[in-house]
Amino acid sequence: MTATHPALTQFRIEPQTNGLIHFVFDCPDRTMNVFSNKAIHELAAFAEWLHRADDVRGVVVRSGKGNGFCAGADLTELGVAYDMIVAAPPADRFDIAFTHFFALSHAIRRLETAGKPVAAAIAGVALGGGCELALGAHYRVVTDSKRAMLGLPESGVGLLPGAGGTQRMPRLIGIELGLEVLLEGRTLQGQAALDAGLVQRVVAEGEEVAAAEEWLLSGAAHAVQPWDRPNAAMPGWDELAPALDRHRTRQLARMLGHEPAAEAILNCVALGLTQRFDGAIRAEMAQFTWLIQRPEARNQIRTMFLGKQAYDKAGRDGGLPEAVTAAADALGAAVAQAVAVSPDLRRAGFLPGEGLGPAQLRASDDFWFRSDPALATAVAELGGAAAALVAPLAGNEQLMLDHVVVRAGTVPAYLGGATGLAALAG
Repeated sequence: MTATHPALTQFRIEPQTNGLIHFVFDCPDRTMNVFSNKAIHELAAFAEWLHRADDVRGVVVRSGKGNGFCAGADLTELGVAYDMIVAAPPADRFDIAFTHFFALSHAIRRLETAGKPVAAAIAGVALGGGCELALGAHYRVVTDSKRAMLGLPESGVGLLPGAGGTQRMPRLIGIELGLEVLLEGRTLQGQAALDAGLVQRVVAEGEEVAAAEEWLLSGAAHAVQPWDRPNAAMPGWDELAPALDRHRTRQLARMLGHEPAAEAILNCVALGLTQRFDGAIRAEMAQFTWLIQRPEARNQIRTMFLGKQAYDKAGRDGGLPEAVTAAADALGAAVAQAVAVSPDLRRAGFLPGEGLGPAQLRASDDFWFRSDPALATAVAELGGAAAALVAPLAGNEQLMLDHVVVRAGTVPAYLGGATGLAALAG
């Protein structure tokens, strides 16, 4: 090789005798690959090395795990980053967040512009950042296994795909289907992924690496993405607006105006698809930077990811502790009584149902119901009831309770379940 490759721990570089290299994602001491800060920095180092490695004919990006390609971001580290950002002076938070979180987007961009064809061999799940890494390849092979799927589920935890996902996905599969993937957590597998234009080949399990190499060694291999071609077309506003409006209406009906991730994703598509790609991924990161500073994202990560992990582990270990079940029942009764007295609590996501009227977008930097004194007071009173129930529980029991009450519809995820509600006590 013309350049000494970087020392890596989350990835391996495996030179092949045919001039190709395998770039193997294989996080040590983890059952599934995730993008930790260390993995992101190693991907960036590899991409920079690839720019200088003149004798590399092409790259196969694959997983060293038998169960998947990559499951996405390390959400525990994401919580640490959130704390770092909100602890900074308000005037500095945007720059800190943008610099910190743009690292993965920048690394994938450097990979796809290194001048070497890159093929992703996908066996198992490629979700979130893992899907975004695959989208940064020039060619994608997926197996026909039911375990092999591509998707961007970030909206489910109050976030958006911030490593180019909001830009590459609709450019590859179209605006309508792209918005379904981005907003509704839709995943694509096998033939459906091929038909949509998300992958170029579907093969039997075990054949994905050979298929990726076959393309790289063929005369068809190239190192330029569709959006980087000189004649790349960009959609006009007349083409974008109908789909954006349709999905905005659908998401408002679902989220009642209190989950900002969907609106941020729609903004990414609106602002990004009408400009060149390097500007588009920065417009995406500006939206991510705004979103990550909001409490809803942290709360949804707690309830829908960390809480679910604790809940699932309890299920494997024999069931929820009695104290958690009792607290969930007591909070459920308290919420039902409060909603009977103050029906507007349903508009804030407590025991929601039909007939709540049209939702509206709210640009407040705080939870939107703070502008409604009566509603804010009712939430604060429920917070007092939640605080009394949360206090006796241990940390993992609190996480379980948070997930249980969100799962039941008692407390909305964007408020952080019982623990987040307790923090709003009057």
